[in-house]
This record gives sequence, C-alpha cells and structure tokens, in this order.
Amino acid sequence: MSRNVGLWIDQNKAVIVSITNTGEERKRITSGMEHYVHFSSNGPGGGSAKDARDPRFLNHLSEYYDKVIAHIGDARSIQIFGPGEAKYELKKRLESEGMLENIVSVDDADNGLTDRQIATRVRERFPARSLFDIF
Repeated sequence: MSRNVGLWIDQNKAVIVSITNTGEERKRITSGMEHYVHFSSNGPGGGSAKDARDPRFLNHLSEYYDKVIAHIGDARSIQIFGPGEAKYELKKRLESEGMLENIVSVDDADNGLTDRQIATRVRERFPARSLFDIF
C-alpha cells in the first residue's frame, strides 16, 4: 500500500501523519532532548555552536532521526515542515538514505501547531482521491 506522509518536526518531537487510500494515521515520536545540554561558543576559541554541542546530544539526535526515518521509510511522498533546523537535518539524513526523490517539500511552520492543525496541513498537501480518480 502506498502512502503519503507529512511530518512536523523539531528537535523535541515529530508528528507524523500518514495518508493512504484507506484513511489517515497519526504518530508522535519524542526525542527526550530536553535532558541534553547545548554549549555556547561565545567563549574563547569561538567556533560554531553546532561544533560545540555535547557529543551525547548529537548521538541522541541521530537516534531520534533514525526512529523517524524508520517510520516513514516506505512513504511514496514526504512533506517535511517545522520551526527550526531539524527539518533540514532530517532532509540530509533522508538524502543519505537515498530518499531525496520522495521529498515533495520542506517548509517553515509555527512551533505551536496542534496535532490536528498538523494533520490538516498534511491533508491540504495530499488531498483525498476523488471518485473520479479511482475510475
């Protein structure tokens, strides 16, 4: 069964909405990232903030993206949206998995969207097939 997937993602959670010709399914994956510390690069030596992150944070983030990819790996089309950099990091990971051609859009979105608002946005991107499309 082919499915279209839309997902809202940040570094704390992903809300995945799968749409098939038989219905819709929602899944939430949390990262547990609030337990990890980001280090600032404002001190001596400079460097980017990304380079100064706790290695445990980066490993945990990688595991989180792996969980998301495992859930969307069989999608025909993938819509990615969210408020920060996580959407671009996930896109890079999907590219390395050979799934770049499945991504139909990567867009900015508000941080405060509810699961219902996320599902609505996904349904707008992947509208249900009409009876005329079936016959």
